[in-house]
Amino acid sequence: MNRLDTALPKQGLTDLMEQANREAGREGGCGSTGVYGPDLAVNHRVCWTSDDATSSEWVPQAITGISDAQEDEDWGSSNSDPIAVASYDAENPGRSDYQSGRENCVQTTASDACNEKGVRVSFFNTTTQMYRHVLLVWPYINSANHISFDALHAREGTCTTSVTTSCRAQSGIHAGGMVWYGDYLYIADTANGMRVFDLRQIMDLNPDNNADVNDPTPDGLVSNVLDKKRIGRQSNVWYSHGYRYVMPQVATLRFTASKATGDTSGNQCYATARPKASYVSLDRTGTDHLVLGEYCNTNNGGTSSGRVGTYPMTALTAAVEGTTGTTVNADMAFGLPTGATFNGEALWHKIQGATRYEDKWYFHRSNGYDNGRLLQAAATLADGSTRLVGTTKALQSSSGPEDLYLAHGRGDGFAPQLWSLSEHAQSSKCLLCKRELYSYNMSEVISDFTS
Repeated sequence: MNRLDTALPKQGLTDLMEQANREAGREGGCGSTGVYGPDLAVNHRVCWTSDDATSSEWVPQAITGISDAQEDEDWGSSNSDPIAVASYDAENPGRSDYQSGRENCVQTTASDACNEKGVRVSFFNTTTQMYRHVLLVWPYINSANHISFDALHAREGTCTTSVTTSCRAQSGIHAGGMVWYGDYLYIADTANGMRVFDLRQIMDLNPDNNADVNDPTPDGLVSNVLDKKRIGRQSNVWYSHGYRYVMPQVATLRFTASKATGDTSGNQCYATARPKASYVSLDRTGTDHLVLGEYCNTNNGGTSSGRVGTYPMTALTAAVEGTTGTTVNADMAFGLPTGATFNGEALWHKIQGATRYEDKWYFHRSNGYDNGRLLQAAATLADGSTRLVGTTKALQSSSGPEDLYLAHGRGDGFAPQLWSLSEHAQSSKCLLCKRELYSYNMSEVISDFTS
């Protein structure tokens, strides 16, 4: 990482927020509220612009923001109160031979969508209502012993000398959950654990903001942001799939347990062995903890409908900043509640997001292209052990509901907001679907569950 730090110019997140280049819609400007169910009153809405709202390539999954980053919410000098959203590249047609500039994509040889771009994070400036994309990458040493980087799809850890077809995309970099804590972004890596990124290490490949001119880089090379088909250092030029900003991975947090025998599907879950990092959130109601949970589809087999656990953030930060091999243990873990049904099937599976607030647990359950459900549970002592017991009420939320983020409002004096986002673009499959970020007043959510 030190070699990459000296090779490319850096940009702070504060400046990036001021240079956000896409205008988001807000509140009534987002149009019809048909994407939402009748049970919960939406308080704030933010919608994407142009192709971000309709793209089949980029699908939003995870959300975090300044309340996760800092308890006092006093960040930067621009009062931008950032919200960050992670999206994954859903096209994933297979690696292209980008080292020679050729495409091996069956869709079209002209489309840059044939490159697997992995994951990007979009930072929203809630003051200016503008946002900007940053491509996530991981650094490696290429065959010429030069520092380079690749998109996050690659099999991190196996491309130690060059990027080849053996480094094809792994199923798992879905970015289903994300927490911004201090200087770090923690991104869920379903099969393995979490990838960690340093917000102080955002690289700027177009400092003069003129894409038509290749910019000189500190290592004596140049950067090109026009060629969207290339990534990393190639023939002494730096590429970034056309993105001005890239953020390199600085650490990996891997599960130490082995996979369960017979674990062949990303949607199968097991009551023992390695968990799946499907979603993450932050609980600040006591000692800061990261909440991590599993998306499971019991229709696909397995022995569990899902588990959630909590990890102390102090220990996670120490692992990121400490020596290789530093371990962190969950200090609490539960299986999801059982028994309740929804439309004839188990209610407590297909969970896309979860968070804990004032000793209550909140879960987002997906339901295909129809309205999802917001669920609540509490840790209850029963039969000599503590387990999660869910309420009998399920509240309709948006179509395609995803991750959860709690903006507590301690710094700005606003009422706590439970934020989430919807993943589905409008299509023939779902005429009422729409990609938005949205929030509920937390007090109303609590009241709705107790009424």
